[in-house]
Amino acid sequence: MTDIVFRTGEATVLAVEGQATDAMPEIVIGKVDGPVGTAFASMLGQSVGHPRMFVVRDLNQAVKPATMMTTKVTIQNEAYVELLGGVVQGAVGDAILDSVIEGVIPKADVDDLCIIATLWLDPRTATDENVDKADLYRTNYEAMKLAISRAIKGEPTIDELIANRKTVKHYALDGVVEY
Repeated sequence: MTDIVFRTGEATVLAVEGQATDAMPEIVIGKVDGPVGTAFASMLGQSVGHPRMFVVRDLNQAVKPATMMTTKVTIQNEAYVELLGGVVQGAVGDAILDSVIEGVIPKADVDDLCIIATLWLDPRTATDENVDKADLYRTNYEAMKLAISRAIKGEPTIDELIANRKTVKHYALDGVVEY
């Protein structure tokens, strides 16, 4: 039985130049009989504009650990739904499965764990006739793998955060706060 009760992870992977395909998942992973499992089960209903869905790699191929995903952005159109439930969901599913294959998520624990993932999908992707779906896949795949790894490893550690307190700042603080 796993000792992973409640761990969090996040990552940002930037798009190639000219694309709005940045990926920024935030996840919680933990035991199905713990707080993450309770939150997971409570997500089975729907919320207008923020669908919740099991992550599947394809029809009849739900990933393990069981993963529920939702979007951080209110859905405005069907094209957005198709990208979220298509390319993005496929990338997230592949990242989860590869995390098990690579031993980041212990294979023996997949039935005892669940994941909740909130995903960023820029609304501009749904209206961009030239959206690079390969880049959308790449950013979501890489970001999800990184978020999972960080959650499992407890990264960044508090010591890392303390060490970089005056050298790393949020991009939105440029010109606002001087360190």
